[in-house]
Amino acid sequence: MWGEIAAANALSDVFAMGGRPLIALNFVGFPLGCLPLEMLQDILRGGQKKALEAGAILAGGHSIEDQEPKFGLAVYGEVSCKDIWRVTGARDQDALILTKALGTGIAITAMMAQLFNTVHGEKALTSMATLNDVPLKLPRPLLSQVHACTDVTGFGLAGHLLDMLAEEDLSCRIEAEALPLLPGVLEAASMGLVPAGAYKNRDLYASRVTGLDTLPPERSDLFFDPQTSGGLLIAVSEEVVSAFVSSLRDIGFSDARRIGTFLPGSGIDIR
Repeated sequence: MWGEIAAANALSDVFAMGGRPLIALNFVGFPLGCLPLEMLQDILRGGQKKALEAGAILAGGHSIEDQEPKFGLAVYGEVSCKDIWRVTGARDQDALILTKALGTGIAITAMMAQLFNTVHGEKALTSMATLNDVPLKLPRPLLSQVHACTDVTGFGLAGHLLDMLAEEDLSCRIEAEALPLLPGVLEAASMGLVPAGAYKNRDLYASRVTGLDTLPPERSDLFFDPQTSGGLLIAVSEEVVSAFVSSLRDIGFSDARRIGTFLPGSGIDIR
């Protein structure tokens, strides 16, 4: 599962630009003296599974002996110049779509503390191992309607959304109740099971987010929770948002939904 999640996370960078992965290379650090080689084989098997699912060739890689296990992929993909999705490019009145539920950082923290429901944990793992392969599955007419896109990873929803606003005189109004959340994460956050990265993200980005004080603390934590292999943030016009979300659900992104609207201004406004 770790191999699958690490690979899905790496492949996401190509998908977030509207691309198709072609070739992947493994990068491995592994402590041979204290962990069995069979574990490394399982990790590599998981990575290979996701690379093949993405349509990429796994062409070897590099490995070293290390004090702790590390695994990732370097991924090469391609997309036509005219079809590249960029982080910026959203327009006034565009809708903002999120394709996966939030809360993987909190879920992982709760699992490590052995304080997370097993069924909820399986849901979080499945979400993280799910490819963001929207460019491979949606009809081309819909893909051409994407104005901007990025994936939600270590800087959390707030950090990556602010990236989408970086080069425009735009703000984004987020409907807090519209955010898709992994089951159990609100309860875990209320117990203080929040990763350290969430507090770092809050320190970095909270000054550009209004409305946080209207939310319960456990819900505001979700804006800064660092995601492992999180979903895509996609900006599309109001005219196509319903069809876009419907198509995302048809291809397997059951938690996909509209979460906000781009407007003139700056920063993030939570309602």
